[in-house]
Amino acid sequence: MAIIAERPVVPGEPSSARPNLRAAGLAALAPASWGTVYVVTATLLPPDRPLLAAVLRALPAGLLLLALTRRLPHGSWWWKTAVLGMLNFGAFLPLIFLAAYRLPGGVAATLGALQPLMVALLALPVLRVRTPAPILLAAIAGAGGVALLTLSSEARLDPLGLAAMLGAVGLVAVALVLAKKWGRPEHPLAMTGWQLTLGGLVLAPATLLFEGIPGSLTTANLLGYGYIGIVTTALAYPLWFRGIDRLAPASVSLLTLTNPLVATAAGFFVLGQTLTGWQLTGFAVALSALTLSQTLTAVRAGARRVR
Repeated sequence: MAIIAERPVVPGEPSSARPNLRAAGLAALAPASWGTVYVVTATLLPPDRPLLAAVLRALPAGLLLLALTRRLPHGSWWWKTAVLGMLNFGAFLPLIFLAAYRLPGGVAATLGALQPLMVALLALPVLRVRTPAPILLAAIAGAGGVALLTLSSEARLDPLGLAAMLGAVGLVAVALVLAKKWGRPEHPLAMTGWQLTLGGLVLAPATLLFEGIPGSLTTANLLGYGYIGIVTTALAYPLWFRGIDRLAPASVSLLTLTNPLVATAAGFFVLGQTLTGWQLTGFAVALSALTLSQTLTAVRAGARRVR
């Protein structure tokens, strides 16, 4: 497999789209915030309502961003937004919350760590980009580190939960590659608002049909929904889409390793969970894989700019 770090530069493409550590650091804030969703779901949200959690995460945030940006899609971006909105939100969010309700966090995190490998495989036929061998090895090491960090011998493997998590990971991998292929016609805030609103509008009738509206919500429930809607969605996703625009596909996908790292840290500090020696080893391996992959990508990008 040939070793190139990113797709060839397209005429007219801004130089800022090349990988760099600052872009990676900002983009990493998104999956880092998503790592806190597990604790919020366990401690603040009402049980067994994945569709309600999905629609309240997507639709209010989408409408807020639309009001702020006051921009709508144009031309082919109407159908492209529909595709990306369903992949990133309309289909993804119900699956990820269903997996969160039916799987232990460790199993879900381990399956989620497979996303960089999926992106690397999809990037070859769709973007004609071959992932550099060191980045591919970092993705494998990162998945192994997450498995050590999160899996336990007592982990139960619910078939529906497994299917939901694998489906969710696959949808986001496809969305990432398509977003990289199509580029972006507007500011990330506008594109995020389009996709969230469309996904939320699709989810709303399904929520009413299958779950209905709860009789009451506690203050804790409202705080939880507000947090996942504002912090982990309205603020996080524009940073994520900005990272997709500026980083190589496999590199930005590797940033999702921050999700289980933060989730584990939150479980330790908030839920009082303990960490074994193997888990600490897994944490170190995943963190090292993440750090080295982004540093290597930034160095290679800097070397190309110097030439």
